[in-house]
Amino acid sequence: MKDDSPRLFTSSNVDFLSINTIRFLCIDAVQKANSGHPGMPMGAAPMAYILWNRFLNHNPANPGWFNRDRFVLSAGHASMLLYGLLHLTGYDLPLEEIKQFRQRQSRTPGHPERGHTPGVEVTTGPLGQGFGNGVGMAMAEAHLAARYNRPGFDIIDHFTYGIVSDGDLMEGVAAEAASLAGHLQLGKLIYLYDDNRITLAAATDLSFTEDRAQRFAAYGWHVQTVSDGNDLEAIHSALDTARSTADKPSLIIVRTHIGFGSPHKQDSFEAHGSPLGEEEVRLTKENLGWPVEPAFFIPDEALNHFRQAVAQGKEVEERWNTLLSGYAREYPELARELQLAMAGGLPEGWDADMPSFPADPKGMASRVASGKILNAIAPRLPALVGGSADLNPSTNTALKGMGDFEGSEIPLADRQGIVGGEWGYSGRNFHFGVREHAMAAALNGMAAHGGVIPFGATFFTFSDYLRPSLRLAALMGLHVIHIFTHDSIGIGEDGPTHQPIEHLAGLRAIPNLPVIRPGDANETAVAWQAALESPGPVALILSRQNIPTLDRDRYASAAELMRGGYVVADAAGGTPDLILIATGSELHLAVAAQEELVRQDIRARVVSMPCWLFFDRQSQEYRDSVLPPQVTKRLAIEAGSPLGWHRYVGDSGDILGIEQFGASAPGEIVLRENGFSVENVCQRALALLGRQT
Repeated sequence: MKDDSPRLFTSSNVDFLSINTIRFLCIDAVQKANSGHPGMPMGAAPMAYILWNRFLNHNPANPGWFNRDRFVLSAGHASMLLYGLLHLTGYDLPLEEIKQFRQRQSRTPGHPERGHTPGVEVTTGPLGQGFGNGVGMAMAEAHLAARYNRPGFDIIDHFTYGIVSDGDLMEGVAAEAASLAGHLQLGKLIYLYDDNRITLAAATDLSFTEDRAQRFAAYGWHVQTVSDGNDLEAIHSALDTARSTADKPSLIIVRTHIGFGSPHKQDSFEAHGSPLGEEEVRLTKENLGWPVEPAFFIPDEALNHFRQAVAQGKEVEERWNTLLSGYAREYPELARELQLAMAGGLPEGWDADMPSFPADPKGMASRVASGKILNAIAPRLPALVGGSADLNPSTNTALKGMGDFEGSEIPLADRQGIVGGEWGYSGRNFHFGVREHAMAAALNGMAAHGGVIPFGATFFTFSDYLRPSLRLAALMGLHVIHIFTHDSIGIGEDGPTHQPIEHLAGLRAIPNLPVIRPGDANETAVAWQAALESPGPVALILSRQNIPTLDRDRYASAAELMRGGYVVADAAGGTPDLILIATGSELHLAVAAQEELVRQDIRARVVSMPCWLFFDRQSQEYRDSVLPPQVTKRLAIEAGSPLGWHRYVGDSGDILGIEQFGASAPGEIVLRENGFSVENVCQRALALLGRQT
C-alpha cells in the first residue's frame, strides 16, 4: 500500500489530530455495534473537517437557527461521520450516544434521521435523495433571499453544502436534480464528491466509468478536482473558489481512499459496509499513530479545537439577530411576514377568500376547482410556492401573476410560458420540468429548509416516479403538498399508461400520509384547508373529468371532510339497510343510486370517505356512528384497486373497484364498461340485500 498517510500533511498538528479523531470515533463506533460503514468516513474525514472547521456557519447550541448553513450527508450510510462531527463540535449528542451507534432508542441510528438527532437536516440513506434535498434547500434560500432581503439587510444569506458519493451520482434522482440546479444557477449549492471509486459490491470500474466532471459541467455546474483527499489546503482553496462562484452550483471532486489507513482494507469494498474487525482496527490505529486503547479516545487538544464552534456559532447567530432587529425596525411588515414563515405558521385570515361552489349537476373537475382555490388563497399565503412536472395547464397549478422562479441570466426571448409577475428567484412558480423524482426530492428540501410551504403536481399515475421521495416526506413529517390529477380510468383516451389503478392503494399504504380524494368542488376546498393546516405531507387526488357539485343545503356540509369519512345523505326511517361508501368522482354515483334505492323502499346511507387516515384517527364512537357495526351490508365504490377496502365493508360487504388496466376510449365509456354507473351500483346493492335485480 502506498504510504500517503496523514503524517505527510503540511497542515498543523491539530488538524492532523482532529481528522484522526473523526476517523477513529467512526471506526470504534462501527466496531462496537458490529454493524455499519467505516470506510467512507475514514477517507472523507479530511474534507468534512475542512468544511465544518473552516467554512460552515452553524450554532451547535441552536441547531434550528434559521440562517445557518445547511449540511446534507447524502451518503447516509456514512452516518458516523456526521455523528462524530456533531458530537465533537458541541451539539447535544453525548459520547454515550456515539457508543450506542445503531442501538435501539439511541440518537445515532444507522442512517441519519431528521428530528431524531440534533443537527441532522434530512433523513438520508436511499442514495440520491440527499442530493435532491440539497437542491431544494438552495432553491428555498434563493427564493427567500430574493423576497425578503433589502439593501444592508441580507437576512437570508447562507450556503447549502453536501457530501455525495458514487452511489448518489449513479441514481437517477440525482441526475434530474443536478440538471435542474444547473439550469437554475444555484450558486450557493456546493457539493463535495467523495470519489473513492468503491461501492458496496465492487469497484466502480465495473459499472460507473463516465466522466463525472464533464457530465456536471454539461449540466451547468462549476466543477473542480482535488487529486488528493488528504490535501487540506487544496480542499480549502476549492471551497473558497466554489463560494465565490455565484452563478453556478459547484461540484468538488475529491479523490479519496475508502478505508484510508487500513493496511489490508483500504481501497477495497470490504471497508464499505462491514466493521474492519478487531485485528484490523488495531493495525489501522498503529498505522496512523493512534493509541490502540482506549476505544473512543478523544484527545483534549482536538476536542478543544472542535468546540470553538460553540462560541463561534453563538457569535454569528447574535450578529444575525442584531441584523434582524434592525430589519424589523426598517421593514416591519416584511419582518412579521418572514418571522411567521420561518415559524411555519399561517397568516391570520389566510382562508378569507376560500371559494364556495354552488350546486351544479354538471359541476367541474376537481383539478379545476383546485386551481381556482389555489389562486384564491395564494395572495394571502406568501409562503405557498410550487409548480409541476411540466404540467401546469393540465394540473391547474399555475399561480397567476406571481412570477416564475428562474435564474436571472435567461434571455428575454427565451422566456416562454410566463404566468405573469417578476422573473427571477422571487417568483413563486417553480418549473421543475419533466422531473417528477427530482421535484419531490427538492420539495422535501424546501420544506426541511423552512420558510416556505411547497407544493408539486403531476398526473396520478406518475406518482410512481416520485414515490420514494414522498415516502421520505412522510417519514420526516415534512409539510409538502402533492397534487395528483387525472386520478382514474375516467381520464379516458390517454389509455392504460395514464390511467391509475393501484395507485390509491399504494399511497394509502404509506404511514402518516393523508391521501385525500375529494368528491366535489367544495370537498376540494376543504381538502386544501386540511393540506395547509397539516403538519406533514398530504396527497390530493383530483379528477380530470367534471363531477357534479352537490347541493350542500340538501346534503351534509363538505367541512365534514376533516373527519375523513362522514354521512353525506341518509334515508329516513331508522337504521339503514345498506351503506354506500364512495370517494372522489364516484361520490355522485352513490348519491344518485341512493335516490333510486329509496324509491324501492331501501334505506340506503351514503358515506363520503375522502381520507381513510383522517377517518381512522376519529374516535370509535364517531366511526361507529358513520358505519354502524350492525349494518353489515356495505358497498364501497371507487375507480381503483379494491385493495384495503375490506377493512370498511367487512366479510358481508362488496367492493365495486377495478382489478385490471384501463383502455383508450372516452372516459365515460371506460367508466361505464367497468361498472361505474348508477344502474350497476343499484344492482350490486340489491344483490347484497338478496333482492332480485
